[in-house]
Amino acid sequence: MSQIAAEVRHQSPHSLGTAYCAAKVSRAVGRRRTLDALYRQERAGLIAYLARRVGSERARDLVQDVFLRAATSPQLTELVNPAGFLRRIACNLLVDEARRQKCRVRAQQRLENADAPSRARQEDAVHVREVRQALEIALAELPQKTARIFAMNRFEKKSYRQIHLELGIALPTVDYHMMKALAHLRQALGHIC
Repeated sequence: MSQIAAEVRHQSPHSLGTAYCAAKVSRAVGRRRTLDALYRQERAGLIAYLARRVGSERARDLVQDVFLRAATSPQLTELVNPAGFLRRIACNLLVDEARRQKCRVRAQQRLENADAPSRARQEDAVHVREVRQALEIALAELPQKTARIFAMNRFEKKSYRQIHLELGIALPTVDYHMMKALAHLRQALGHIC
């Protein structure tokens, strides 16, 4: 990193833009390779670790969240103990989930027509339209297979196992495509939501 900074300082003003862009692209490629390698090496261990605590199906979803958090971490390319880093994220997610379960509000059934439905404010409708449009654009940017797997899971409410059986692909492939889709959508929609 400091070597890149030193090179950028000694560049002429005209070539500064290309050097900066090249360094940025290089870091992005390095992050992607690091994340892919971590995913391949640590996924099964994390699923086993989480499955003992929350069950197999929920563990797969939490592993996706672990890798999403890891993907956005600035420390990703400088890890000394990647397995420990991912395990710490997993522990934090378990703690967050336990807190949500503890604080979950139980709703009482409402009486018939006791609360009349209210219309959303105009700003809310505009915001929903903007988010929906940004989501459609982000989904269109995904590879077709990745977008299809994401749609099956999130829109059609199919489990990873159902997608695996329906498409005839391995469960780790479903995990991988979901991780890629969620990371892309988080990046694309982060500034809107």
